[in-house]
Amino acid sequence: MNAKRNVYLAPYLAWMALFIVIPIALIVYDSFFDIDGGFTFGNYEKFLTPIYLKMTVSSIWYAFLITVFSLLIAYPAAYALTKMKHKQLWLLLLILPSWVNLLLKVYAFLGIFGTYGFVNGALEALGIGRQQILFTDFSFVFVSVYIFIPFMILPVYNALEDLNPSLVFAARDLGASGWTTFRKVVFPLTLDGVKAGCQAVFIPALSLFMITRLVAGNRVITLGTAIEQHFLVTQDWGMGAAIAVFLIIAMVVIMLLTGTGQAGRVRR
Repeated sequence: MNAKRNVYLAPYLAWMALFIVIPIALIVYDSFFDIDGGFTFGNYEKFLTPIYLKMTVSSIWYAFLITVFSLLIAYPAAYALTKMKHKQLWLLLLILPSWVNLLLKVYAFLGIFGTYGFVNGALEALGIGRQQILFTDFSFVFVSVYIFIPFMILPVYNALEDLNPSLVFAARDLGASGWTTFRKVVFPLTLDGVKAGCQAVFIPALSLFMITRLVAGNRVITLGTAIEQHFLVTQDWGMGAAIAVFLIIAMVVIMLLTGTGQAGRVRR
């Protein structure tokens, strides 16, 4: 029985080794070499300088904002979905944009937020006048939230679907208000879904680079942008790899902190 199980496990282990373990090992290996190919710890020393630390704080801050706004929009949307008829159809319509190529969606927003785009046209019609919307923090966060919302909705929706409605009815029968029921029953019992959604949004948001370049016009500088610059422009693969190592460590820490353990418990 164990031999048969090992046979089935082999393809999975091979896939993990080829596409996860070996690439990470290569990144760690490259991080100890300078641009001339010499062994050095200088890349990590350089990463601890103020410019990169500021970039790290900026990346974490924007990833936090994107995650919070995604959650604030996705949770009510997922809750409303569970109360609708044909909810599977509505869920499909909500996640359908995630099937569209990311670059196409970003270019669509360039037209929508552009000087002569739909939003500025509406503002001008209202007498407000045309505004600079592109290449701002607002446009960067807005587009990022739009792209990541489906990844937040799905785990939250699944958690709400698994929630036993009799617990909600019992809380209301015992005199709990709607807000108290949500705070002490619904939210704690769906916390695993919230954590999974936060992982699915925060981790990739840490390393965004294409949206920062096209929508924010490089006014928003993140670690993902720095990695792209080092690998494709300056050709300093060692420094780019050192930043990538930090991102990998940050992602592991986030997964440990938001790891789903036992299902949420009802607070007393």
